[in-house]
Amino acid sequence: MEGLPDALIGEIVKRIESTSDLSSLSLVSKRLYKIEAEHRHSIRIGRNLPPATDAIISLCSRFHNLLNVDINYSGWTQGHGNQLDNHGLHILSSYCLSLSDITLSFCSYIDDTGLGYLAFCKKLMTLRLNSAKRITSSGLLAVAVGCKNLSAIHLINCNKISGTFEWLKYLGSDGSLEELVVKNCERISQFSLLLFGPGWMKLQKFVFEVNNLYNIFKPHDPSYVSNYQYCYEFCCESLKELSLRRIVTVEEIGLRSLLGKCKSLEKLCLHFILGLTDSDMITPAQNCSNLRSISLQLEPLFCEGPEGRVFRTPLTDESLKALALGCRMLQVVELTMFACEPAYPEIGFSQEGLVILFQSCPIRDLVLCGANIFDDEGMKALSSAQFLQTLELMDCIHITDAGMRLLADSPSLVNLTLRQCNGFSDVGVGAVVCARKLDSLVVEGCGRVSRKAVLGAAKSVRYERDYPGYGHLRRSSLSILQD
Repeated sequence: MEGLPDALIGEIVKRIESTSDLSSLSLVSKRLYKIEAEHRHSIRIGRNLPPATDAIISLCSRFHNLLNVDINYSGWTQGHGNQLDNHGLHILSSYCLSLSDITLSFCSYIDDTGLGYLAFCKKLMTLRLNSAKRITSSGLLAVAVGCKNLSAIHLINCNKISGTFEWLKYLGSDGSLEELVVKNCERISQFSLLLFGPGWMKLQKFVFEVNNLYNIFKPHDPSYVSNYQYCYEFCCESLKELSLRRIVTVEEIGLRSLLGKCKSLEKLCLHFILGLTDSDMITPAQNCSNLRSISLQLEPLFCEGPEGRVFRTPLTDESLKALALGCRMLQVVELTMFACEPAYPEIGFSQEGLVILFQSCPIRDLVLCGANIFDDEGMKALSSAQFLQTLELMDCIHITDAGMRLLADSPSLVNLTLRQCNGFSDVGVGAVVCARKLDSLVVEGCGRVSRKAVLGAAKSVRYERDYPGYGHLRRSSLSILQD
């Protein structure tokens, strides 16, 4: 390599992804040591790199072109030595002027003062905070004001962020944020996020998840006035990815209002939404012709319908028919029916509704969990799906060997995952693997399928005798509180 120009060696170094390989390369010669340092754009710092302050000075002095820094103290204890603190972030922001992406995970020694130093990183575009227990709204506001190029914020398990949310208002008025992810932050409610205001216009990805259901029966939006929804008149037509989990909403209050406004939506995840109805699904299905991916995780609760008050999952075939008619580009589908008993109807969908969806859309990847309404007749529809490449069946208890044999005729299937399905045996799985050249086969918790039947059946095979499965898990608090 001595005859190669530095620029060419630099291009080679850029293509080496393993940190250990890069470190080994730098030991070969002083020339490679220098070139590797110039082209190292990403590092990860954690509990195995003490003393923290000395380490960050050394790293920043050598890798002055860093773009991405991941500081992760997951699993840290006092025995690992001191963590990187506010002074360490000051050093990082002073040395690494090109920093564009930083992640702080389980950083117990960093508070608003340290986070404020990131305001000197004028090229910062992405900030991720995971379990940053000392960070408050003040620290976020300092970053929002100082980093004009900020386009993505991820907040996970950050429980001290509360108050007037000036950082959110500021970012909304600035309008530069394209990605906002908020997961399990106790003091950030769905109504707080409405303060984002004009910022919704440019936002392309929005994720909001909560662990526990709060104010379950009377969700309170302090800015909501009946028949006067001024605070819900924002535009979010640039939103391409929307994910909501465990929000509680009634009528048009809260983030549920987003479902009727996202005309550019390509990916939609709705997981255990209390208050969800067919009309909530029909509206985006009619307006979002570019929808390519949908994930629905549902559990039974008391629903009002023509037949009176019934205990079932909230969506029915009306939602499936709307998706089949309006979303002709739908390629990725997950339908999970959580904790539905097979003894009596608890699933709002019928097998006929599922078949309509499978036959109307060019589905490439399908996950079907807990569908006790799905049997061998449904498998006949799947076997004729022209584009289906990846299929996962979990807790689908009525599929037998006859249904699996039908799957052997699937024209495009290359990846098959079977979990907690006891209706078929080695005979049915054997028919599929004999007829298909599978790239991957996963069998977990299927009591009538043996290890012998799957060994060598695909390029990649994983077999486990046991798997918990959704059907064996206790009903969640959503169903219990509605009972």
